Amino acid sequence: MRFLVVAASCCFLIVAVSACGSDEKSSPAGGTVTQPPAETTDPPAVTGTVPEQAPTVVTLYFLRDGKLGVAAGFVPSGPRIATAAVNDLLEGPTASDRAAGLSSAIPRGTKLERLAIEDGVAEVALSSSLGEAATAQVVYTLTRFPTVRRVELEGEQHVRGDFEDVTPPILVESPAPGEEVSSPLRIKGTANTFEATFQVEVLGADRRVVGKRFVTATSGSGTRGTFDANVPFSATGGRVTLAVFELSAEDGSRIHEVRIPLQVGPG
Repeated sequence: MRFLVVAASCCFLIVAVSACGSDEKSSPAGGTVTQPPAETTDPPAVTGTVPEQAPTVVTLYFLRDGKLGVAAGFVPSGPRIATAAVNDLLEGPTASDRAAGLSSAIPRGTKLERLAIEDGVAEVALSSSLGEAATAQVVYTLTRFPTVRRVELEGEQHVRGDFEDVTPPILVESPAPGEEVSSPLRIKGTANTFEATFQVEVLGADRRVVGKRFVTATSGSGTRGTFDANVPFSATGGRVTLAVFELSAEDGSRIHEVRIPLQVGPG
């Protein structure tokens, strides 16, 4: 079970399971990392209602217009947190996720049969075969955990860099849709744009721009880099929309635009 309105105090928990380790093809999200306990071999499936006491916020990767996008999930804390995250992913997007434009390429009814993490590799067995986009969802979700650098599915190992075709030029990994935010809005993720630059706007409920800035990632123009930026905005309540986009080098039009609905909380 997942809940999509995330309190501002939980913002950093979403990235607390950010990927670490290095690989020539991987693109870690960066940020403060909290080490979760390692998975055990052949853990049982996690079912039932998430307990009210201290659930852990995790990042789940779905699809938006055929490219990866994130949603926030709440799962029980404990030694099988990665198992809980994958089970949550397999349940698919919630109604709120779908309203934010998210979908899943993972076949309905797919079950987690086995998850074992050892030496940085998460070995996963599922009840269904996955295509490229669905595999990317699993790989990205698991590599948010600092104990996982690669994911093995159906005898083949994968890293994030294997899925550039289904990764948007600007991938916002925080905040997640529906999250409660305040000014300045902190955005984090990865980008592969021309000269590593892109634009950010915060739109008020009336769709007027209430905040904007220019962001430069650590790399671009064919090499995916990371970004971590603060965007001040003037809205004090209600809903806002985060818009990220690149300006076309040809005609200056907006390209690769992604919009994420958010909720303004107390400053």
